[in-house]
Amino acid sequence: MIPSSVTRTSRWLAVPLLGATVASSALAQEDPIRVGILHSLSGTMAISETVLKDTVEMLVEQQNAEGGLLGRELEAVVVDPASDWPLFAEKARELLAQEEVDVIFGNWTSVSRKSVLPVVEELNGLLFYPVQYEGEESSENVFYTGAAPNQQAIPAVDYLMNNVGVERWVLAGTDYVYPRTTNKILEAYLKSFGVAADDILVNYTPFGHSDWQNIVSEIKAFGSEGKKTAVVSTINGDANVPFYRELGNQGIDAADIPVVAFSVGEQELTGIDTAPLVGHLAAWNYFMSVDTDANYDFIDAWIDYTGDEMAVTNDPMEAHYIGFNMWTEAVRKAGTTEVDAVKEAIIGVSVPNLSGGYAAMMPNHHITKPVLIGEIQDNGQFSIVWETPSTVAGDAWSDYLEGSRDLISDWRKPMECGNYNVVKGSCGGSEAQEEVASAE
Repeated sequence: MIPSSVTRTSRWLAVPLLGATVASSALAQEDPIRVGILHSLSGTMAISETVLKDTVEMLVEQQNAEGGLLGRELEAVVVDPASDWPLFAEKARELLAQEEVDVIFGNWTSVSRKSVLPVVEELNGLLFYPVQYEGEESSENVFYTGAAPNQQAIPAVDYLMNNVGVERWVLAGTDYVYPRTTNKILEAYLKSFGVAADDILVNYTPFGHSDWQNIVSEIKAFGSEGKKTAVVSTINGDANVPFYRELGNQGIDAADIPVVAFSVGEQELTGIDTAPLVGHLAAWNYFMSVDTDANYDFIDAWIDYTGDEMAVTNDPMEAHYIGFNMWTEAVRKAGTTEVDAVKEAIIGVSVPNLSGGYAAMMPNHHITKPVLIGEIQDNGQFSIVWETPSTVAGDAWSDYLEGSRDLISDWRKPMECGNYNVVKGSCGGSEAQEEVASAE
């Protein structure tokens, strides 16, 4: 069922004008709480990130309409790192050191997050990261509201093996840390089930790649050797548009070689003729087609905010919705926006998700999430065909990589460690984990 904005109203907009005026007057008496937004508004990732900037601005506006936070108005501070990974670090420093923001919501790619990470740690900032990623990381200054591999990649492979009967695997990704590390995990996972190396084809392409004819031909040939084949796609950004177009051009449909994508949602499909793609899959923790009152209200608010009846919502938007509400709840709980107090207060905070359940912040700074598999429909939406029976807690360290399986993360006192080695009984990770970090 696709939510309609026609039959529902946005609860957050139903604020009396007089009350809003009085609240605005009172809020204006104190310095605002500054909310940094670090998303690409230009370049190859703008197709995915621009709506995330708009989402945070909407959430800030909603919060102010409800009276602000701690009696203070929220102010959004927006920068454009322009899909330039070193520029992400510069803009994060600008937000923290010059603009003096209290929190940052931002990033999409892992390479941009890796660029920002030392800055937020050095300056003791807070970063809420809303996109699925490869794991193998847990920072005291980052809250990972997107999916870890055990909340997306592993369940998607399980679905393809158990429900579709897939035996051969194409791991196709953009050439950077997230696809490479995720595929390393998936290769180890598949081989643990006896999948032969010859039944795994790995391919990487640059950001913005547009010429897919030869690669899709190779995928087609790989899938024509008598074993059920699927593509697990970690292709990011605007390269997805010509990739899916070429699948259609070469007559590859979901009945032959299904594609399950980890970075293609409703927003990306707005630029594609989806008719040839019906039946291909995506694994996320939220789809716009989720049938709950909370989701309908969110969609209505988004359509009203954008003024676009055709506006769509997607998984990273829900992750920002969850992260923003967790942050505001932690600020209320701490009674301050002071970073160390918020970091301590947020662990254990639980807020509603848009799927009818709750998300909780775990001690490893990851959250609990349901896992959903959706089929692309000809209207650009997803029909949910499978979901986990309950939420799954994000695992910072993979159970399928040597060294990582021995690590846990717990930022509560007295441990306060992101890579505690349970075998060695000490904080500091493992040699294998250090090799992964150096390779990145």
